[in-house]
Amino acid sequence: MTSNEVLVREAKPEEYTVIGDLVVNAYRTLHDEGDAFYEVMLRDVAARARTSRVLVAEVDGNLLGTVTYVGPGGDLAEVPDARAGTIRMLGVSAAARGRGIGEALVRSCISRAISDGAERIRLDTRTSMTSAQRLYERLGFERAPDHDWSPAPGILLIAYTFELPTDGPSSGDTRER
Repeated sequence: MTSNEVLVREAKPEEYTVIGDLVVNAYRTLHDEGDAFYEVMLRDVAARARTSRVLVAEVDGNLLGTVTYVGPGGDLAEVPDARAGTIRMLGVSAAARGRGIGEALVRSCISRAISDGAERIRLDTRTSMTSAQRLYERLGFERAPDHDWSPAPGILLIAYTFELPTDGPSSGDTRER
């Protein structure tokens, strides 16, 4: 791996505390109401790793981002859809934003969903996550307003869907180990 190359890989149990801190700190930069209730879930990396795939983005040995990929029909999916993978809890260190970390994580989820035989990927994002929304739209995700919802007063989650190719190689050419 060359210097500054983004490596996306599965999280290791000994990294769970660091990953929990990373995603909580990323969400705290949003200044949304209701963050405290969600922080317990964001920090519990071990719980979601039991049923989903927690991925990290690493550059030069530093963990700079994380995402949870939920396979089709997985327990952590927010929309019941047996044909969809789900992207959850994407967070990038504030100091590393704009360096392709989020894109590498999303592309890795796309690759995993294709490998899982999913037909689509779903995700929900907060209205305040405008840079993430631009990323999703640039990668081909489309708004799915019929799935927008509010998990707590003052927080609106807006939904996106990405229809996956039915054959051929993934557009998510991200180096993994």
